[in-house]
Amino acid sequence: MGRGSKAAAFAVIGACMALAAGPSRAAAGKVAPPRYLETPPGAKPRVVITADPELDDSNSLVRYLLYAPSFRTEGLIYASSQFHWKGDGKGTKGYVAGREYTRVGREICPCTSWRWDPKERFIDAALDAYAKAYPNLRVHDPAYPTPTALRSKVRWGNVDFDGEMDKDTPGSNLIKALLLDKEEAPIYLHAWGGQSTIARALKSIEEQYKGTPQWAAIRAKVIRKAVIHPSGDQDDTYAKYIKPSWPEIRYVETKGGVMISYMSQRTLSVDDTAYMSADWTKANIADKGPLGAFYRTWGDGRQMVKGDIFDYFGEAGKTAEQLRAKGYIVWSPVEAKGSAIGEGDTVTYLNLIDNGLEGYRASSFGGWGGYHDGGRSAMSGEMTANLAAVASGKAPEFKRQPTHPFLAQSQRDFAARFVWATTPRYADANHAPKIVLKGARLISAKPGQTVALAATVSDPDHDQVAVRWRTWPEAGTYAGEAALGALDGLSTKLVVPADAKPGDTLHIVAEASDDGAPALTRYAHIVVTVAK
Repeated sequence: MGRGSKAAAFAVIGACMALAAGPSRAAAGKVAPPRYLETPPGAKPRVVITADPELDDSNSLVRYLLYAPSFRTEGLIYASSQFHWKGDGKGTKGYVAGREYTRVGREICPCTSWRWDPKERFIDAALDAYAKAYPNLRVHDPAYPTPTALRSKVRWGNVDFDGEMDKDTPGSNLIKALLLDKEEAPIYLHAWGGQSTIARALKSIEEQYKGTPQWAAIRAKVIRKAVIHPSGDQDDTYAKYIKPSWPEIRYVETKGGVMISYMSQRTLSVDDTAYMSADWTKANIADKGPLGAFYRTWGDGRQMVKGDIFDYFGEAGKTAEQLRAKGYIVWSPVEAKGSAIGEGDTVTYLNLIDNGLEGYRASSFGGWGGYHDGGRSAMSGEMTANLAAVASGKAPEFKRQPTHPFLAQSQRDFAARFVWATTPRYADANHAPKIVLKGARLISAKPGQTVALAATVSDPDHDQVAVRWRTWPEAGTYAGEAALGALDGLSTKLVVPADAKPGDTLHIVAEASDDGAPALTRYAHIVVTVAK
């Protein structure tokens, strides 16, 4: 994922997460509303990752692999974007007006490829590192898929040019087959780069079936199964093809979630920024085995593509002025050697992680990855002007966000996975506690009514587990403040505010945290809907 798309991805950190984009034809009364599928209870979400060779895509892939037991990985697909495309190898030149190569004061393109290593294999390289860590990982969770199983999911998508979707590719064919298979479960299509491979799969389905007797049934099937999780529209194929042709497909833009990306050191709260520092990153990631070594950090001496004028992140000990003197386009402030660069695409799958919040389900209203429609976020910010300022050499004005309710917990959990990857004995690492609600998770209650809440906890390492209850106003629609009885312990009470209106929602999260190292947290999430 590149600069412009990063700005789009966190231009407004903390808006509500949209479940579906585009007008439904049902609004005009012409057809019935689309029926959408949810992952069956007890099943893992079916996931396809499409990624271009941006270094933060590579970092997001490391985290994804460490959480592989949460997913049923169906595809790991090389993709292009406006920031990275391979070329067709025939000398054909590509050019799209308004792209980054037109904004640097130099005439660079039309060109035969853009920021793409001729021997690109970053997905395969990540799986090489995973294979080395796998014997340890499976000790801590036998559900880790084998390296062979994951390698069988690797495909090449539509990578030749920016937004090219004219021909079928192994990647688009895989997506097409998944959307058309007999399993009635969603396919979560993650677009960390451009969406041309996804668009080609949909176009191929349209070309094969439109005008046939099966078209209505096929189209309805694709609509109920496909869920696109984008990092922006990085090649315009969503705006130009997917949205006009398939407006009913769910398009989930995550906002308000845990965002560790380019320039996050300047926008996160001071407490949250500690989890991107050189000391924390070295101790918990970079020094932790093959996956840690693969993870990109500031000043690590590497480039995704040799000679890339936008990728100066491997340079250590140089100021922005010195980097510009070497020919780089300095679009992000320089940070300390060894600190985290970012994972701008991680937020797309955080809600799919099995942590108890079930943030991808319609009834959950969100989780680590952000909020669903109807929430009201406490976090906001504008990054576009900062990007423009940095690129022009001016001093940007960064505004720090409030401390995120889940960032520290998610980063500690991430650190624990690196311990698993380097620890061959189960007893020598920490594992998350479990929390189970007593009673229903979805509750209806009238204003003034008292709702009793209780849970049980356990821990696989026999650690002490503390339970803390808190309201989650960002996820709810009730505009006021709701008070809980006890904040600590296995039970509490909520009094529904007297001024709450029918249909308002109040969200309560029970956080079970152990005293291991690092301390790990799992959740129970209660939604109280105000009744008449």
